[in-house]
Amino acid sequence: MATWSVNGLKGLFSVLGCVMVVTLLYTISTDGLPFRRELLTPWMAATLVDFYINVVALAAWVSYKESNWVSAILWIILLVCFGSITTCAYIVLQLSKLSVPESIQDAMYHVLLHNQSKNGTVQKTKFSPIVTARIIFSLLGLLMLGTLIYTLLTDGSPFRKELLTPWMTATLIDFYINVVALSVWVAYKESSWISAFIWIILLICLGSITTCVYIVQQLFQLSSGDPLYLVLLNKGNNKEKYIIKEGAKIVPKREYKQKKKTVLFKEGFDSICKQEIEEVDIEEFLSIIEEDEFALKGL
Repeated sequence: MATWSVNGLKGLFSVLGCVMVVTLLYTISTDGLPFRRELLTPWMAATLVDFYINVVALAAWVSYKESNWVSAILWIILLVCFGSITTCAYIVLQLSKLSVPESIQDAMYHVLLHNQSKNGTVQKTKFSPIVTARIIFSLLGLLMLGTLIYTLLTDGSPFRKELLTPWMTATLIDFYINVVALSVWVAYKESSWISAFIWIILLICLGSITTCVYIVQQLFQLSSGDPLYLVLLNKGNNKEKYIIKEGAKIVPKREYKQKKKTVLFKEGFDSICKQEIEEVDIEEFLSIIEEDEFALKGL
């Protein structure tokens, strides 16, 4: 992604954030505060459920990106309270942190990933985060599907003029700005514009149901032993070649080429030798760890 694309995204989310701020202030000034019981119609409740399921997906990324729990919790509270205003502010902030080489090389890769994951150690956990995430987003998708069907059966179609109150309009703008953020990620993930276009249309029409289906589908393309952050990357990057550095750390091939480090590799799974290697597939890396912990000791 070129620098102009990064600047374009910064401009886009800056404008969208400002649009939401103006919408919020205008709605408060003309229709009062939203904390009124009469505003909570069945379709407003369904829209809020839809909205906050998407917020869960965004909050999961934010909590992963942040280096400590205090900042992560603070950002998540802001997401819950201010919705897409926080989404836009956070994305612009992450884009602003990119260096020129990162912007030119692969901006989305660096925006999506937490810095320590680019040079992070492999940690084994008792429960697979991939499986856990599959279950969570499957349940959230089913929750939204149930909410949608129930609201259709009990309150009829949502395409009625009386439902479009000022606060419903503001909520929908808030909702679809978050959809824009998710759509940028989907467009990055998909290998063709046709599939990206179809998924984005589904996001617009079905909201968080599509979000959950898409995330679960991406999670099922990973094995249960894979790091969870690989779901963020496109097919080119999540199947990217990795190398083993001293100290059992993994880095993308591009960083290895820059640093020219001598690495340790168990050649042919038979003997350990010290050599420079071109690339090791992530599956091979994981199998080395499982089959021989000696490879982790950096001999």
